[in-house]
Amino acid sequence: MAQRAHRWRDTAAALTAGGLLVLGPGIPGASAAGEPRVDLRVLVVDDGGAPVRAIAGRLRSTGIPYTTVDLDDPDRPRITASFLGDTVAGRPRAKYQGVVLPNEAPFGADSAEQRALETYERTYGIPQVDASTWAHPGVGLDHTDQGGWAGSLDGREATVTPAGKAGYFGYLDGAFTFEDNAPSVPESHGYAARPREGFTSYVDLPVPGGTGRGSLVGEYAHDGRRELVVTFAYNGSQRQFRVLARGIVEWLTRGVHLGRDRNHFAVHVDDVFAPDSRWDTERDCTPGDFDCPDGDGEGTAPIRMTADDAAYAARWQRERGFTLDLVYNAGSGEEWKARHGNTDALADRLLADKDAYRWINHTYTHPYLGCVQDTSTVPWSCAKNADGGTQWLGRAEISAQIRDNHAWAVARGLPVDRTELVTGEHSGLAALPQQPEDNPNLAAALADNGVRWIASDNSREPGQRPAGAALTVPRHPMNVYYNVGTAREMADEYNWIYTSRADGGSGVCENSPVSTCLDAPLDVATGYATHIVPQEARTALGHVLSNDPRPHYVHQSNLAEDRLLYPVLDRVLADYAALFADDTPLENLSQRETGTELRRRAAWQAALADGRVTAYRIGTTVTVTAPGGTRVPVTAPEGTRQQLLLGTAEFGTPYAGRRSAWTAPEALRSSVTLRLPS
Repeated sequence: MAQRAHRWRDTAAALTAGGLLVLGPGIPGASAAGEPRVDLRVLVVDDGGAPVRAIAGRLRSTGIPYTTVDLDDPDRPRITASFLGDTVAGRPRAKYQGVVLPNEAPFGADSAEQRALETYERTYGIPQVDASTWAHPGVGLDHTDQGGWAGSLDGREATVTPAGKAGYFGYLDGAFTFEDNAPSVPESHGYAARPREGFTSYVDLPVPGGTGRGSLVGEYAHDGRRELVVTFAYNGSQRQFRVLARGIVEWLTRGVHLGRDRNHFAVHVDDVFAPDSRWDTERDCTPGDFDCPDGDGEGTAPIRMTADDAAYAARWQRERGFTLDLVYNAGSGEEWKARHGNTDALADRLLADKDAYRWINHTYTHPYLGCVQDTSTVPWSCAKNADGGTQWLGRAEISAQIRDNHAWAVARGLPVDRTELVTGEHSGLAALPQQPEDNPNLAAALADNGVRWIASDNSREPGQRPAGAALTVPRHPMNVYYNVGTAREMADEYNWIYTSRADGGSGVCENSPVSTCLDAPLDVATGYATHIVPQEARTALGHVLSNDPRPHYVHQSNLAEDRLLYPVLDRVLADYAALFADDTPLENLSQRETGTELRRRAAWQAALADGRVTAYRIGTTVTVTAPGGTRVPVTAPEGTRQQLLLGTAEFGTPYAGRRSAWTAPEALRSSVTLRLPS
């Protein structure tokens, strides 16, 4: 028996190197001509801890189906051979392609459930992730007092080993640093330890105060089983987890799974051609806003890009290889031009470089498209008709704003997509507390103009939803304000919002259940560069690393004067480039592409929730069936072919060392069939 197990481990090593799921010996009823079926689903054993929840969250965002067993639920199913596997049409079936556990033995080392799980893994070659554990021989590591170390990992640099680079962590460039956002607060504790026989380290770091290197993530192959051992604590929002999450998931599934994971980053620049009002550092408000006394409607010394700013934007894009989306108000530009001698050097420069950008309709003059605003009180309210009903901006006015802006762009040859729209302040859509419902005239106006994708504010409505026949595309607001042109103005307004009344701020930060106030006001001369830029870049990169396709949005004022946006974008792009290999580029989607991605994800999650997806692997063949019209996300190794009615074709597009796609059955076929490389 020992000799047979030894032969199996040799075979496992060879197959693992090729990225294929390993099938073990002793499969009931299996034969050389009848390989077992392995369902493309993951088992998650949840102890309520952050590491397991983080991995489960990544499975969901990727689109991988999983079943959760809650250890705190007294009525949970027990882990038995029949829970884990059965027989379908005479063929042995493994119900789960991978297992996520809180640690190496959450049921107890000698318990019936632990034995059943280990037998299942050994029988079908199912990998197991130990979400977070400590260093000890039971997971293939020396104790930390044997040349290792335990302590806070905050601010420490870890490295992907050659074995990690050659395997499922090859999408990383090599090194990354554990977050240290609050020096006075421990954020991530870990164990760095020396590997024993059978252990292959994928991520390690120099042993602090010692010699050699200690593993933080690695594979322990033993007794015909494989465990991915993670020896540090984390949660789903920490960068170190988001950087490693793709590799953990690919290792768990052996690179063959439902779902698709890519890193996205897009930036919308609103109010192009229009001026933006300026923050008043003396009165701590914005002239032109309803809550600022003696406002003049436009504000004092409004902020507007110049031709030099436009030339810089085009040059910056070329140098960075990144495309901005210019969200334009043509009518506001025409009004500016009429007030300034019928010339507009900014418009001339942007139009000369029009093909360098993507362009999105932002309405002709940026009016509020919701209810008619009654500004006699602060905050404003919706004006009422004589019968007490809400006064709404009419369909004709909304439609004209969309139509006229699009026509202006077409007449000047701008590459604009009429199906995309961003309304001023996301108006027309519901806006709490004053306007709890959409303008009932909005949907018809969108249909009048062929609009299918309308932007919404992710901080208010993170989910995609219908607006008539159109769908929303939620956008992340960036904390670079619309009403500032200089770093000093930005820091001054930031202080007003994020400092306590005692420190001279508005005290708004004191009103939430958890205070968001700064310990002390920022230095207005340096605060933008030293505090706001790194914080905002960290937030944006966090979205990028969590498979979130939603665009970010800023305003044209952020490309003017001190050009405040560029330091943030440069930090995001530089940090990303330092983390990822060339085969894992940023995906810069258009608004339509983002909307389509979100719509497909919603349909996919609905199909999974309704139990209408069947997906499994038999040997090197993957078969997926889903409801008619549902696009299926699949990830597979390089060399995978998709079965056609006649012959096969290369599957998907390359990303991070794998191939993936939203796909559907070919004509006259009822399922998606993939042929994996042998």
